[in-house]
Amino acid sequence: MNKEQLVSLLEATLSEASDQIPRILIDDDSLLQYGRDWTRFHDPKPLAIVLPSSIEEVQAVVRFARAHSIGLVPSGGRTGLSAAAVAVNGEIVVAFDRMNTVRDFNTIDRTVVCGPGVITEQLQCFAEEQGLFYPVDFASSGSSQLGGNISTNAGGIKVIRYGMTRDWVAGLKVVTGTGELLELNGGLVKNNTGYDLRQLFIGGEGTLGFVVEATMRLARPPQDLTVLMLGAENMNAVMSILENFQQKIDLTAFEFFSEQALSKVIEHSGIPRPFETPTPFYALLEFECTSDAVSDTAMELFEYCMEQGWVLDGVMSQNLSQLENLWRCREDISETISRWTPYKNDISVVVSKVPEFLAEIDSVVSREYPDFEIIWFGHIGDGNLHLNILKPDSLDKGEFLQQCSRVSKWVFEIVQRYGGSVSAEHGVGLLKKDYLTYTRSEVEIELMRGIKKVFDPSGIMNPGKVFDQS
Repeated sequence: MNKEQLVSLLEATLSEASDQIPRILIDDDSLLQYGRDWTRFHDPKPLAIVLPSSIEEVQAVVRFARAHSIGLVPSGGRTGLSAAAVAVNGEIVVAFDRMNTVRDFNTIDRTVVCGPGVITEQLQCFAEEQGLFYPVDFASSGSSQLGGNISTNAGGIKVIRYGMTRDWVAGLKVVTGTGELLELNGGLVKNNTGYDLRQLFIGGEGTLGFVVEATMRLARPPQDLTVLMLGAENMNAVMSILENFQQKIDLTAFEFFSEQALSKVIEHSGIPRPFETPTPFYALLEFECTSDAVSDTAMELFEYCMEQGWVLDGVMSQNLSQLENLWRCREDISETISRWTPYKNDISVVVSKVPEFLAEIDSVVSREYPDFEIIWFGHIGDGNLHLNILKPDSLDKGEFLQQCSRVSKWVFEIVQRYGGSVSAEHGVGLLKKDYLTYTRSEVEIELMRGIKKVFDPSGIMNPGKVFDQS
């Protein structure tokens, strides 16, 4: 059966499952747009793009794909950084843009039911309208979708206080690789009745099934947020700052970035340098400044860190505009460096090991590839570092990727030695699957393969991602 016949049959199958006109795209622009994520190292080659508007349509697509042995790739906001949402082998891309409703808000439970296509910022705004707060936040919140966030267990800038996406998922509806609909946990706070299957789908990258509905928890909004940005000579100083502030203040965020990162943001965005003194590293701390006592404590800690030589200069936000500009120093980094096609490594270790871990990696990469510019930033309060290697303009993309693959092997050997993770929050996808053994044992991977076979016996759900099915 050729492509045109398969697409016609798919359209007929969807028409039977829905009262709405099926949305199937096969034009070249759509195949390119929906067939990839923010990574640009694989050429997308999907068969077609399907935009379902209901759970029944998703089930119909899965059953069709299973009957015809066609792979399915989930597509949300396409902001992923591990090539988990890339279709490279004639798969059908299932894009959830039309399943974007927010409903059934419960004021007592502080929960809301969302479609997988709900934009992260959409949920944040809805929560704000109810006088509440959805705390999972990151640079792509204006375009990333909730289904993708759940499937990658997205983290972001407030993990130190609020945790990862999985901490806010009260219940899920998922469609498995057989087309079966599972309703998991039902929004319960306590449910001690055996295996929590919901947790398998959170961070599963769509390899077990597709999230088609999520019951999300909300929280009280933080009050009087204030940002301190501090310049430090080295990473040991940054860690000392973290240790001392955490002892007396409940931080909502603790981020770091390098002078190279800040310089590029200032040049690209035109925001003012936060203070006059350039320093090798910067720490950005956020906390609720709800009283003069909290403000006084923050200033006392600031002064103490300067006396110890850990802080060379710094500034504390005095208004919302200044707070937003200070956050832009950190949040604009990914967008700013995107023009250099950065090779990203999203790695983690326990927080206490960060300084020597970063120094060792930085030394190896700088020694082996002195012409590569390295940009460091990350969520250091939870041990998550983002290593970005910028592609020189003169270097071919394929050659750059090949050289960075060698870098990754060295980096992940260090990760393994420190007992860390090769992927802290971006997932595994295609980019990291060859390195999964640096974090997971062969026994664990074999068990994961067995779990996939239970939920996806035909191997059609996001095939080839995370690991190869044996």
